[in-house]
Amino acid sequence: MLLLYNFFMVVYSKLVALAGCWNPKAKLWHNGRKHIFERMAEKISPSERIIWIHVASLGEFEQGRPVIEEIRNSYPHYKILLTFFSPSGYEIRKNYQGADYIFYLPIDTPGKVKKFLDIAHPEMAIFVKYEFWLNYLYQLKQRGIRTFLISSIFRKDSVFFKWYGNPWRQALDSFEQIFVQNEESRQLLHSIGFDNVIVAGDTRFDRVAAIANAAKKIPMVERFKSESRLFVAGSTWGPDEDILQVLINQNPDIKFVIAPHEMDEDRMAKIISNTSHGAIRYTQCDDTTDFTRYQVLILDTMGMLSSVYGYATWSYIGGGFGVGIHNTLEAATFALPIAFGPKYQKFKEARDMVALGAATKVESAEDLIKWFTPLRDDEILLDRVSSIAKDYTMKNQGATSLFMKIAFEG
Repeated sequence: MLLLYNFFMVVYSKLVALAGCWNPKAKLWHNGRKHIFERMAEKISPSERIIWIHVASLGEFEQGRPVIEEIRNSYPHYKILLTFFSPSGYEIRKNYQGADYIFYLPIDTPGKVKKFLDIAHPEMAIFVKYEFWLNYLYQLKQRGIRTFLISSIFRKDSVFFKWYGNPWRQALDSFEQIFVQNEESRQLLHSIGFDNVIVAGDTRFDRVAAIANAAKKIPMVERFKSESRLFVAGSTWGPDEDILQVLINQNPDIKFVIAPHEMDEDRMAKIISNTSHGAIRYTQCDDTTDFTRYQVLILDTMGMLSSVYGYATWSYIGGGFGVGIHNTLEAATFALPIAFGPKYQKFKEARDMVALGAATKVESAEDLIKWFTPLRDDEILLDRVSSIAKDYTMKNQGATSLFMKIAFEG
């Protein structure tokens, strides 16, 4: 099985290189790994004490970030090496100041793994949520490097619980401790013989708490909102925007911020043309903009959404009509009622908040209006739902401190 796995890694790498001829993301993936060992060797000194943290992409980076920053604050004598698998994470966070070294992860073949670990020489390795690379985990165990898995979640249909999953089950032996998000994951791992498992929760709760505490003032949004109440729709796609458009035009007294997940020019133009009471893009505003003429502000810039939630009264999270919803916790930590499309079942926090009454699934504009109208008109209901959302995020904090205690003090 391992021979087949290694063959697949080589073929996968070559196919991505070929796809880079027409696919920009594949090109970034391939080019980012060129001469990587030379670049690593130039920067990483053999005398440095290294902690290596690996994430798949941007979402997992946000989960790992509280741990990175706590290590930085509490153990500054360590250098932090951060690796990404995906360009969508690396390209956005390659200049992140919380890590000393940031690279793409070399492809998981035995030779490349040995070179990577020889140069990186980590004293500790931390994998976030998933990314079970067989050769990396095997080599970490062979070298006696302390290895942890944090914020992980396991489902009964994953490879570990299949008849052919033995290599991945063996890979789990590399982890000194596995920190999982829920009891179901702990029980699943126990069923295949793993008892070094702690239900610690999700470090994203710690991250969104830090985001809320560090929320920035955005004068342009303050001016846009003025004395009105604000509805923020984050990480939206076309189907999300279609149902939001109906809600917008039926509520001219409510201001809306829409933050598209991708800056698609046609979709943004569609929002502007279909908004009855005026819409404008954030990047087209300045200090002279008369916001009384506009009901909708399109947030066509990166890095601001989490702070914008702080101005809102209600929220909508996009992606639920596609592969799955985006980050709901950033909105919840600001005590916002949340609506999203139907594809949310893979996300524990979304399921939890639906069960608690802090969030609601909608499948149409009619559903969205039915959810929103009582929350618009009934202040007591609004306060109750808002409190549920905030309490949920507060009660689930602490995964970072638990990991730090066990990994560094235990």
